[in-house]
Amino acid sequence: MKKAVKLFEAWVFIILSAPLAVLPLRWSLKAGEILGLLLFYLWGRRRRIAVENLMNVAASGSISLHAPIEAVIRDDFRNLGKSFAEVIKIYYGLGKKVLESVDIEGSEHFCKAKSQGKGVLYLTGHCGNWELIALAASVRLAPMSVVARPMNNPYLNSLIEKLRRRYGNSVIYKRGALKSIVRTFKGNGCVGILMDQAVVPEEGYVIDFLGKGAWTTKMPAIIARKTGATPLPAFIHRTTKGHTIKIYPEVELSQNSDIEEAVKEDTRRFSGFVENYIREHPAEWLWMHRRWKRIKRV
Repeated sequence: MKKAVKLFEAWVFIILSAPLAVLPLRWSLKAGEILGLLLFYLWGRRRRIAVENLMNVAASGSISLHAPIEAVIRDDFRNLGKSFAEVIKIYYGLGKKVLESVDIEGSEHFCKAKSQGKGVLYLTGHCGNWELIALAASVRLAPMSVVARPMNNPYLNSLIEKLRRRYGNSVIYKRGALKSIVRTFKGNGCVGILMDQAVVPEEGYVIDFLGKGAWTTKMPAIIARKTGATPLPAFIHRTTKGHTIKIYPEVELSQNSDIEEAVKEDTRRFSGFVENYIREHPAEWLWMHRRWKRIKRV
């Protein structure tokens, strides 16, 4: 029975998402924007989390806003809806214009990192259209893998896996990820890690994130040290013409002789790029995530 329900859910998703794919891009983006607004008004729990998160960050003085908090969060939901529409068009094979709308700044940093022959570790977060950065970078620069959890629906998960592979993009699932990551870097491949979600204590450190301590994954810092892969921060943001991916120069690892402290310092440096992105583009980050959870247990 459970299998039938999951299969039904997958078919419903395909049927409902198809109109977004076949509409002209302009109308698809408008429909996505409307979908985002509907989620803003109807998904009260996540809207409240997002507003509360931004309110706390603004109160700490860690970010400057040029619009009321609720307006920023409304724009954030709009961006999520538009991002969903863009990715759906790509997955249906109708997203050529979306991919062509992406400009890349800093590709020379990628080329330099790739020439070192030890792999490229992209450091990013749930910023802008984070699905698009993986797809566009795979098409325009080199195939890459992204570390993520599998979707709850195995049928949709399998379908999206196949669609990703069309664009040279794949997923390394978190459980047992280290072996696959090491193997990828041995072949001078590219792996992207989103490092802005709260982790359990054994997986990270509490570091300052926009004015308040937050559990932050130490995996990117450990992997960079173990493999020699080049850590490159990379982010995408929406522009009037489409999107811009910005790739930053290699992040130098800490020289602290205390390895534990060195990994903490690396983690702070890596996470700082996510913080800077949020300050520059406050309406393009996943505010609805409980980024600062579990802190009371420390």
